[in-house]
Amino acid sequence: MNNTIQYSVDADGIATLMIDLPGKSMNVLCAELISDLSECIDKVTTDDQVKGAVLASGKSAFVAGADLTELVTAFDRGVTAEQGYQWSWQLTGVFRKMETCGKPFAVAINGLALGGGFELCLACHYRVMSDHPKAVLGLPEVSIGLMPGAGGTQRLPRLIGVEKALPVILQGKKLSPKKALELGVVHEIAPVEELLHRAKTWLKGTPHVQAPWDVKGFKFPGGAGANTPRNAQTFMVGTSLLAANTQHNYPAPIGAISAVYEGCITPIDTGLDIESQYFGQLVSAVTARNMMRSLFVNKGAADKLARRPEGIEKSRVTKLGILGAGMMGAGIAYVSARAGIQVVLLDTDIESAERGKAYSENLFKKAIKRGYSTQEKARALLNMIHTTTEYADLEACELVIEAVFESREIKAVVTAKTEAVIPENAIFASNTSTLPITGLAEASKRPQGFIGLHFFSPVDKMPLVELIVGKKSSDEAIARGLDYIQQIRKTPIVVNDSPGFYTSRVFSTSTNEGMTMLAEGINPALIENAAKMAGLPVGPLAVMDEVTLELGYRITMQTASDLGDDYTMASGFPVIRKFVEELDRKGKRYGKGFYDYPEGEKKHLWSGLVELYPLLDEQPSAQEVIDRLLYCQALETARCFEEGVMDYAADADVGSIFGWGFPPWTGGTLSFIDTVGIKHFVAECDRMAAAYGPRFAVSDWLRQRAAAGESFYQVGTAEI
Repeated sequence: MNNTIQYSVDADGIATLMIDLPGKSMNVLCAELISDLSECIDKVTTDDQVKGAVLASGKSAFVAGADLTELVTAFDRGVTAEQGYQWSWQLTGVFRKMETCGKPFAVAINGLALGGGFELCLACHYRVMSDHPKAVLGLPEVSIGLMPGAGGTQRLPRLIGVEKALPVILQGKKLSPKKALELGVVHEIAPVEELLHRAKTWLKGTPHVQAPWDVKGFKFPGGAGANTPRNAQTFMVGTSLLAANTQHNYPAPIGAISAVYEGCITPIDTGLDIESQYFGQLVSAVTARNMMRSLFVNKGAADKLARRPEGIEKSRVTKLGILGAGMMGAGIAYVSARAGIQVVLLDTDIESAERGKAYSENLFKKAIKRGYSTQEKARALLNMIHTTTEYADLEACELVIEAVFESREIKAVVTAKTEAVIPENAIFASNTSTLPITGLAEASKRPQGFIGLHFFSPVDKMPLVELIVGKKSSDEAIARGLDYIQQIRKTPIVVNDSPGFYTSRVFSTSTNEGMTMLAEGINPALIENAAKMAGLPVGPLAVMDEVTLELGYRITMQTASDLGDDYTMASGFPVIRKFVEELDRKGKRYGKGFYDYPEGEKKHLWSGLVELYPLLDEQPSAQEVIDRLLYCQALETARCFEEGVMDYAADADVGSIFGWGFPPWTGGTLSFIDTVGIKHFVAECDRMAAAYGPRFAVSDWLRQRAAAGESFYQVGTAEI
């Protein structure tokens, strides 16, 4: 028995290797486990009394994959491609030793097996998988900037063919037990309590001791490499799609498909070596560092409520009040009911409230159609949403979320009416996207229980919630707000109060820059396409149409009214004013904005744009447009950090990626500064300030930070 694997041999000569990392909720392929596994394989191989072995897990899942906390700091520690190759090759060597040791290995897959955990299963000679709904197989490495590095790009195509393997490798598509059996990835599925028995039954029979690809005369399913017409088409189409989807910002999918292409026309050991070489290049590069750190380590910490104040008892919301049944209120009602919370959905008239509830009904119908829910479950959850116009129905709500019109006066009225009926210790939260929470809390008799909970549209799809702390918000209010966000399975960030908070404030710089460039005479198609080339989900003009120019207009006018002479109109606001006041082109909801939305056809940029804003004779490069869009957001984030709106770089990065879609390859807005180098960043901002205006001006604080070479993350750490 070693520290991570419980080794035992039964009377039939079957060894059981029970993987169970101490102190961990889930098994991961850490250095200690890899060493212990190698030792156990040697014991099986050299013991004449042992006929074969079965791998199993002592936890509710099998193995979740590699321990990314060991990989995320590789770039900062100066790990080279050769060192990354050696790490992969060492793990591959252990798996290959098991596969070729001359004794049969079966695996009892009792739950999820992802990444390296799935690759470990593929190296076994027989695979039995639990038929439990939570059991799943997959290779999600490309989603965090890596690729399979322990045989995934070689064994899976050899097992099921290139065409079926590529979606799993390149898109991270997960396999259910039924699908895994259908593809031939596993040999059988069984109830979890029968897994060990089934595996041992196979081992006690006449088990084979060679993987298919080690048998003489092995033929690749569907043909090897690009030597068959079907595979040739698969590789050509796959490469084209990768280029279109990644814009060459993400090296991992390219490395993975290259490893498949090159490796599958070679013997398995050569293919494994090729895979390790590509893996080494990726793990030692900055993109993988950025994506692992923000998408896995820092998001994971946020999901576990890393910013939750200590000493506050854990809470759960059983009854939630929502003021306003528009798109945001309706979306919040849906995700809350889905989490098992009783919801009181209040609006000024019952018809509006019922329309808000119908939004949930339509989403439940879609879930049923896709097989994610049943009629009974959907009906039960829908019954948890109670529509009303009566504030008295909010009685006993532990939390109330206000999602009414963006007007300080209207919000003050609903706050007073709500506080008249809810419990004294209830939390009141505003879903405002821009109005300062401290100011809104002035209408409250208990500002210590007043916070902001800023959701993103559409609520059912967007993973982030921004919790805003007002000047008088208590630790208890913060803790309970975070508990609720976790309860509805969203990712929280915590920010301090200021106009626009963090996400709205920074996001608006991108749309503003897009409109400013439009007014300068830059081709609108260039603006939109450059944004997509950078990795932004859509262009800034399309985004403005989605949120509506009318909303941007109203927010600007409200902010100008609040701040008076202290407010400076954004450089792109004249464009908004013209479209709203003069042209009546207010955005997608109204059927026209920067784009036209012809019925039954795809949207397209309005042809009148170039008449309003004649094109410059000499257009900038796509890279210059990209830089303007990314740098303005990163610079505004640095200002937020300087002003104390953000206390942690990790929250800024997670918020930028999951809140409005800042390109994940950058790691987020502050990681972007660290990636290009803070000195280079400041120099570029100086250049753009001279060329385009003071919105790119760098503060003394940031300039001093650059002079000292001070990054936003401490070198060699996963999280600030």
